[in-house]
This record gives sequence, C-alpha cells and structure tokens, in this order.
Amino acid sequence: MLKTTLSIKPSEVTKDWVLIDAEGVVLGRLAVLIANRLRGKHKPTFTPHVDCGDNVIVVNAGKVHLTGNKAEQSVFHYHTGYAGGIKGRSIRQRLEGKHPESVLEKAVERMITRGPLQRRQMKHLHVYAGAEHPHDGQQPKTLDVAALNPKNKRV
Repeated sequence: MLKTTLSIKPSEVTKDWVLIDAEGVVLGRLAVLIANRLRGKHKPTFTPHVDCGDNVIVVNAGKVHLTGNKAEQSVFHYHTGYAGGIKGRSIRQRLEGKHPESVLEKAVERMITRGPLQRRQMKHLHVYAGAEHPHDGQQPKTLDVAALNPKNKRV
C-alpha cells in the first residue's frame, strides 16, 4: 500500500473566519496561536508554500497581558530617517498609545516565515483595539484562547 503526501493547490483552499478575544491573554502565547492559524498548520491539508490558513479577527488587542517586567523593559526601536535618529518606545507606551493593536500585529508578523507568502498571510489578520469589529457578515467562529491552557490567561 502506497501512502502519498497531499499537496493542495490554491484553488482547493477553504478559509474559515475565527474570532479571538485577547483581553487578559498573554501576548506571546496568543501570537503563536494566531500565527499557526494564519499559516494553516492546524489543518491536516497544510502545505508550506500555499496560503491555506484562516482569516483571524482579534478584538480587545489593547488589553493583552505581558508577564514579568516585559512591559517596561522590552523596547521597540525605530529610526526616523535622520542621522542619529534611532528612537525606542517600551511595549507599555505602545499599548497606551494611539495604535495598541500594532504590538500584537508585530508579534505575529515576526513569527511567520518571511517573504511574499508572509505578506499575503498577514492580510488575513484583522486586529482591533476595542471590542467592535466590522466582520459580522462573515459569521466568525469564536475561539476561546484562555480556555485552551491555564497559562494562556493571567490575572
């Protein structure tokens, strides 16, 4: 009996919509779960070179939790474009700033393999700082990340 590995084509991919509430969930554990959903590694038909993941909606991204002293000690560096223009902001400052959802987006982006496929997969991630989202028409399935593992939710 021969066993063959299935390699699906882009036309055979079916994408689901998943809704995740990030309130009180640990940032790194949530980012890993989202990255695996975006890549499609949870599916038995996973093919590494095809965008076979799901569409992921994350609400309450501004209320994500960090363990230890990472909120104050971990710094995002960026460059203004001018000579000597390197600056940095802590994760706490970014979460309390204008776009708190960028912290989660950056964490997920860095967990997905780089390249054109990553850019295509990241377009299927929809992150919102508050509880409202405009994707009710897609009827997303709710995924309770906090219930998957007791370590996922910290008080």
